[in-house]
Amino acid sequence: MVSLVTMSAPHNPYLTYVSSLAEMVHAGKQFPLGSAPIPAHPPVADDAPRALIFSPHPDDECIIGGLALRLQREAGYRVVNVAVTQGSNKARQQGRWDELTKACAYLGFDLVQTVPGGLERINAGTRIADPPHWAACVDVIARILAEQQPAVVFFPHETDWNSSHIGTYHLLVDALGRQGAGFACHVVETEFWGAMATPNLMVESSVQDLADMMTALSFHVEEVRRNPYHLLVPPWMQDNVRRGGEVVGGQGGAAPDFMFATIYRLREWKDGALNYRYDGGRILAAGATPVTLFA
Repeated sequence: MVSLVTMSAPHNPYLTYVSSLAEMVHAGKQFPLGSAPIPAHPPVADDAPRALIFSPHPDDECIIGGLALRLQREAGYRVVNVAVTQGSNKARQQGRWDELTKACAYLGFDLVQTVPGGLERINAGTRIADPPHWAACVDVIARILAEQQPAVVFFPHETDWNSSHIGTYHLLVDALGRQGAGFACHVVETEFWGAMATPNLMVESSVQDLADMMTALSFHVEEVRRNPYHLLVPPWMQDNVRRGGEVVGGQGGAAPDFMFATIYRLREWKDGALNYRYDGGRILAAGATPVTLFA
């Protein structure tokens, strides 16, 4: 009779790796929400160039704002978050505004409200079915653009899945078309719900920047309490590195040695239309000045 000896399974480093990730996410669910002290921020020059983030919902500024945060911290830009909507739940609109105010204060972003409670029914269907309402909303955004005179604007791309994200794309393009003939600015299209087919920019975020964005996102207390998606921003940014290495850097190209990054499409609004600034894709590493993107 053969004796069977139970052997311990060999150590599997991948099991340790995955287990550690799962444990960290579980532990993160116990982290305090919206309780970090608001840090002091360096003063911004009165004549600093402005970067406007047109956020379809409160919280988008903390998720897709990696480049905007770098422009603020590394190039002295004044970053202004424009709250296009405050969500569709009217009972939560004031609460979401209060949370957004704290999140922007944590990052040092200025904050602009479109109208009390935010714009309503910002989607492609409204643009077709209710032209008067849509035109009034475009007027609001066109006025903000004229007042702020931004050097850079951020807004979602045209197929970012969520109806408010897609609506915000059309809202901004229509509002840009209302500006005078001499108006020009850089346009950074963002993605979150749906990947872009033609991105041309990947921007690395440092560990410090990402931690600050997550901390700011935690101020959206009721949203992340309902669904702790703030804990999943790091793996989303890691997947951006995987995908961006090829869809931005070129198929078969060497993967950048990044940990975290955001994918964008950079164009320029000039002469009444969106125009590409360069051929191919660009990758901005941490430590490289972001203003080179606009040179």
